[in-house]
Parts: sequence; C-alpha cells; structure tokens
Amino acid sequence: MKIEDVSAVVTGGASGLGEATVRKIVSHGGKVTILDLQEEKGSHLANELGEKAAFIHTDVTDEESIKSALKQTKSHFGTINTLVNCAGIGAGAKTYSRSKGPHDLNTFSQVIQVNLVGTFNAIRLAAENMSDNEPNENGERGVIINTASVAAYEGQIGQAAYSASKGGIVGMTLPISRDLSPLGIRVMTIAPGLFDTPLFGSVSDEIRESLGKMVPFPPRLGDPKEYGKLAHSIIENPMLNGETIRLDGAIRMQPK
Repeated sequence: MKIEDVSAVVTGGASGLGEATVRKIVSHGGKVTILDLQEEKGSHLANELGEKAAFIHTDVTDEESIKSALKQTKSHFGTINTLVNCAGIGAGAKTYSRSKGPHDLNTFSQVIQVNLVGTFNAIRLAAENMSDNEPNENGERGVIINTASVAAYEGQIGQAAYSASKGGIVGMTLPISRDLSPLGIRVMTIAPGLFDTPLFGSVSDEIRESLGKMVPFPPRLGDPKEYGKLAHSIIENPMLNGETIRLDGAIRMQPK
C-alpha cells in the first residue's frame, strides 16, 4: 500500500511512538485520525498537522468508544485502510514482595485490559471496516500494525503484567493475520526496545544516557521517528505479514 493512499487510525497517537507515526504518515501525504485519551495533546497535534489529521477522544478498552471513533473517521476521511496500535500503559510490581505483599490484581488486570484487550478491540472493529474496502492492485484492503515490546521476550523483575500484555500481542499476531488474510488485510507487530518516549519523561539525562549505553548499537535510546520509519516500511511492503519485528539495537534485557 502506498503511504499517500493511507487513511489511518492511530491509537495512542497523541504522543511518543504514536505521534511519530502520525507525523510520518501525514508528511508523506496520508491521512490520520488520532485516537487518544490525551485531549489537549491530541487536539494540538491535529491542529498543527492540518486537514490531513483529526483527533477523537477514545478509550481503546471501550467497544462503543472505538466504534464511534471509526465511524467518525470513515465519515470524515471516507475510508479506513490502516490501523496502528500504540496505546498502552506500564506498571512495575513484583509478583510477591515481603514489604508490599502480593501484586495488586486490579493493576495487573488494568495493564492487560489496556495493552492487550484494547489492542484486540481496535483490531477486530477496524478489520470489520476494512473488509468493505475495494482491494488495491495487490488485493490488499488494509494493514494493521501492533506495538509489543522486547519485554514480551525478556521481561525484567517487576514486569509480570507488562510482559504478559506484550507477550499476548506477539502471540496473537500470527493467528489474527491468518484470520484476516482471506480479506486482504495484513497484520504485523513491532517490538521496540528502549525508546525515548514519555515513559522516560521524569528520568534524568544521566540515567537516560546510562540506559542508552545498554544498547549494543547504536548505543542510545531509540528515537520514536525510527518506529515511524518501520511502520512506513510495513505499510508499503506487501510481503510483510504475520510477524513481529524487534526494533531494539540488538539489546537483550537483563533481569533488572
């Protein structure tokens, strides 16, 4: 799919990896609807990017919220042929700690609900919309890109909830791609390593530099623009389907 033909929805598109993807698509002539809970940031970004961008306040865990956002997007831009799932949260807690007791179950459930269930919610409803698209010359009706993490493979101490949510995204990538392949809809997942996103917003420059040096090459935190570049490549390469790509500079996470 040519990126200039893209009409995308990007969950978590108001900041971080999602924002970088939104900017990448629009800069190459595509159209994007930003779905996010961050109303101020999302609206500001859409206004900055102009007529090829829109913002809709959306909760990815809520079926009606996603349905409404997709309906509004289709009404505004005419079609939806790309979904990029970047919405997500993190939480750090040991399964059991002598000082804090067992991991809070509500926290675990919330991370799974937003990261994993929210991703699937957006996929299933976007796929319904894409199935009505006219196929392009390759028979393609849509592209779906999900965001996992290297924590899906090498979760650190305190990352049980986060790793489970991201591991679930990796695990469902192939079966969903097989489900949707007869419709001409591709499904891919990106598993970023350490990226300079709002997650590190409160971290000092010294700690940021130290974390970056953990990456074999290049020895720095990833730039969200590099995520956007990979999303661009996935959109335009029709042979990429049913796979998770690590975007991590060859890092392999240690226990802590």
